Amino acid sequence: MADTQQQSHDYDYIIVGAGTAGCLLANRLSADPKNKVLLVEAGGRDNYHWIHIPVGYLYCIDNPRTDWCFRTEPDKGLNGRSLIYPRGKTLGGCSSINGMLYIRGQARDYDSWAELTGDDAWRWDNCLPDFVKHEDHHRLDSGGDADAAHRDHHGHGGEWRVEKQRLSWEVLDDFATAAVEAGIPRTRDFNRGDNEGVDYFEVNQRSGWRWNTAKAFLRPACSKRANFTLWHSSQVLKLECQPDENATPRCTGVRLERQGEEVVAHARREVIVCAGAIGSPQLLQLSGIGPVDLLAEHAIPLVKNLPGVGENLQDHLQIRSVYKVKTGSKTLNTMASTWWGKTGIGLEYILKRSGPMSMAPSQLCAFTRSSDEYRHPNIEYHVQPLSLEAFGQPLHTYPAITASVCNLNPTSRGTVRIKSRDPRQAPAIAPNYLSTEEDRRVAADSLRVTRRIAEQPAFAKYEPEEVKPGVEYQSDDDLARLAGDIGTTIFHPVGTTRMGRENDPMAVVDSRLRVRGVKALRVVDAGVMPTITSGNTNSPTLMIAEKAAGWILEEGKGQ
Repeated sequence: MADTQQQSHDYDYIIVGAGTAGCLLANRLSADPKNKVLLVEAGGRDNYHWIHIPVGYLYCIDNPRTDWCFRTEPDKGLNGRSLIYPRGKTLGGCSSINGMLYIRGQARDYDSWAELTGDDAWRWDNCLPDFVKHEDHHRLDSGGDADAAHRDHHGHGGEWRVEKQRLSWEVLDDFATAAVEAGIPRTRDFNRGDNEGVDYFEVNQRSGWRWNTAKAFLRPACSKRANFTLWHSSQVLKLECQPDENATPRCTGVRLERQGEEVVAHARREVIVCAGAIGSPQLLQLSGIGPVDLLAEHAIPLVKNLPGVGENLQDHLQIRSVYKVKTGSKTLNTMASTWWGKTGIGLEYILKRSGPMSMAPSQLCAFTRSSDEYRHPNIEYHVQPLSLEAFGQPLHTYPAITASVCNLNPTSRGTVRIKSRDPRQAPAIAPNYLSTEEDRRVAADSLRVTRRIAEQPAFAKYEPEEVKPGVEYQSDDDLARLAGDIGTTIFHPVGTTRMGRENDPMAVVDSRLRVRGVKALRVVDAGVMPTITSGNTNSPTLMIAEKAAGWILEEGKGQ
């Protein structure tokens, strides 16, 4: 890795944010030795041991060492509650603290993006190669069990490892059978464009360790390249923009704080902002790119009036149903209830890299419909062999499972807006959950689907008792209100710098992710999604970065 103390701070490309997208872009752009690349990360190195042990997400989320520790504004749809809003603050970004679940979404998501942007590059068939390019799927290993369809939809030998989970639970196996009895088909693969079905999640792990994007794309490849520089623990304060000969603003670099001093780094070709759906709109607004009224409120000189910066926030709100099961049932609640149980869990991980310490936050997945009015799966389940009152609180003392369900395609829209000119002050994050009638109806209907699964014969032997929300809540109004009481984010914010057509006044970037009206500036992260994908958002963000890398390199040939 190049000497970070060099006096000349001139680069071809500057990437802001060493998270999911930024790590991949740094790898791809620096692969050409002619490109001098700077990657800037506000967080520190990913050398905290809990990042790498899968269950360590419990100790990374809401921990200032690894998380920005944002909170949402009090939300009317959540009956006035405010939620923690984790965002990764370390190399690897959210891939270092997330659930490690490998889900691409549905083909219709990407076909819709193509319609919204007028660019067929975003169609599913044209996105699939960008998913496959960096994938290393376990079923394509020597001796794997891939069928022809799997080989057509997955890759092998790429940087992004996808593996089976290293444990299973009888109670979850039986819940899956109950889901089948309730009309949800089994599937072997959620990632072929139609994710309807029930099965265990596949995870981004390697041999029982978390596989984050810093491991996948920065080490060892980038660390060996003389043309690559990494500055971690370096806070970008603003983007530097200057008018060109035609009075069009051009992004020329970044101003940042590094080792206690302000430094300006210059970009000859492009600055690429990969700070995520919260950090990217915040940085654009601080730099004078955003809604003119908001910038005037904070006395920030206007560079470009883009009213869509920070608008269109979308997220998946999960509604957790807890079922107490009969005494003697094996769940994590009971396994971890004694000193001996905890010791056994630790030893299994040390010796085999398996067991509960290798667990992703959720194990069993199901995609289905909340009602017959939907032609496609519109809800997703994250099912866990455990229960607790809220994230970070102790497990319940009785055996139980949690079946969390989220609306995949919410119609509610929120905002991200700066509160001051201080880049270290968190922005106001207002998801505006359950603000539409459709979202409230889907919330109520999805709780009924959960009950229908739990009532099936395959699950009857557990004598399930609905502890949360409680069988006394039955009407649409009751269930929608309860969703507001118990719903919480599943950590998938997108859409705040969305792409769109030239005549779309709220589009922040064009279909090639270039910021409208500002030269040499791109945004590449989940914020560019015009609509949220029908599933977890980490892997779609990698696909976006893969596609963007190809465009940037192609355009760079002529410079």
